[in-house]
Amino acid sequence: MLTRIDLRHFKCFKLLKLPLRPLTLLSGANASGKSSVLQALVLLHQTMREHEWSSRLILNGESVHLGTAADMIDQLHGHRVCRIGLLDGDAARYEWSFEGDRDDMGMIVRQVSGQAEDGSEWEVDDTFPLHCLLPHVDGIHPLHDRLPQVSLPSSVFESLTGRLRGLAYLTAERLGPREIYTLEGPRLAPVVGPRGEHTLEVLYTGRDERVLDELTIEGVPPRRLRQVEARMARFFPGCELALDKVSQASAVTLGIRTSRITDFHRPVHTGFGLTQVLPIVTAALSADRRDLVLVENPEVHLHPAGQAMMGAFLAEVAAAGVQVIIETHSDHVLNGVRRAVKNNALTPDDAALHFFRPRQESDERDVAQVESPALDADGNIDSWPDGFFDQFDKDMNHFAGWD
Repeated sequence: MLTRIDLRHFKCFKLLKLPLRPLTLLSGANASGKSSVLQALVLLHQTMREHEWSSRLILNGESVHLGTAADMIDQLHGHRVCRIGLLDGDAARYEWSFEGDRDDMGMIVRQVSGQAEDGSEWEVDDTFPLHCLLPHVDGIHPLHDRLPQVSLPSSVFESLTGRLRGLAYLTAERLGPREIYTLEGPRLAPVVGPRGEHTLEVLYTGRDERVLDELTIEGVPPRRLRQVEARMARFFPGCELALDKVSQASAVTLGIRTSRITDFHRPVHTGFGLTQVLPIVTAALSADRRDLVLVENPEVHLHPAGQAMMGAFLAEVAAAGVQVIIETHSDHVLNGVRRAVKNNALTPDDAALHFFRPRQESDERDVAQVESPALDADGNIDSWPDGFFDQFDKDMNHFAGWD
């Protein structure tokens, strides 16, 4: 499991060392850096997956389009270099140094360094061949002539590479209902896609894949399609799904109904909420232990009760061993997580809450750019920074004449 992400001179951060847990919830004002944390991970994923032998960080690809090096580097403190670091477990550490001119559409990997679990340190520069942004080693190979005797087997990197390459990332701008859904093959569509565009392919081609035992609903076959359908029925009572292959075409259609007494309808007739939730549920139930699932605004198009249910569901996914990182503006999603903790579905130590402030605001007030309230076993939060899901209280105080 990734236990920390470090960002130096990356976008709005001079330096950020952000703890990660099985479930990490990012909240805060708009344009305060929440998405930047997700984007750092997605940039690594994008480069590893689309250009596995690249010696450059790919800024514009299938998962994200982030512009130029100037958009990546902290304009106040950075020059031409930014860094991304990951702590994996208790000891393994990785750090990448990226460099680029302002108008570059990609950034050169100047240096990769880290520490293995046994404490061995390693470092390579841009003359060393990389595979998936990590040193390409055949068996055991010395990693740098300035560090003789330091060697690592390729298996040291395989776990991290596999998790980053296979992470599922869903943006807030997910696809709405469609008449048909094209099939592109498992190599092109291994996960649901940033807009959920591959959801139906993952669901159709993997319909008989077994879901993690901890996430199966009793009384329902433990296969992906039936479990996804059963989970959807918890959000939308009575929900049933029908996937049909289009004759002589690489496409499927989706039928949805929410009552046994009606026919299956096209998605456009069933409300946006269903097609917004389906990619999240599919991504979560398609994941294996230690996989990464990143979701922006899981509350989109959901009733408050559904938002709370989403928080509890993602907490359950994290408890099953899938690492989940959420960016949300919903206090209902937060409360769903809190209820999961109180109900012992997730331990408080397995949840991290981070509240982001805009850098200008944090500089002016001389407060931390990121504050991390803690949960206890009853779901209580130890501190409520100004702006941390407190708008309802502020509004009620205003109506009562207490502000």
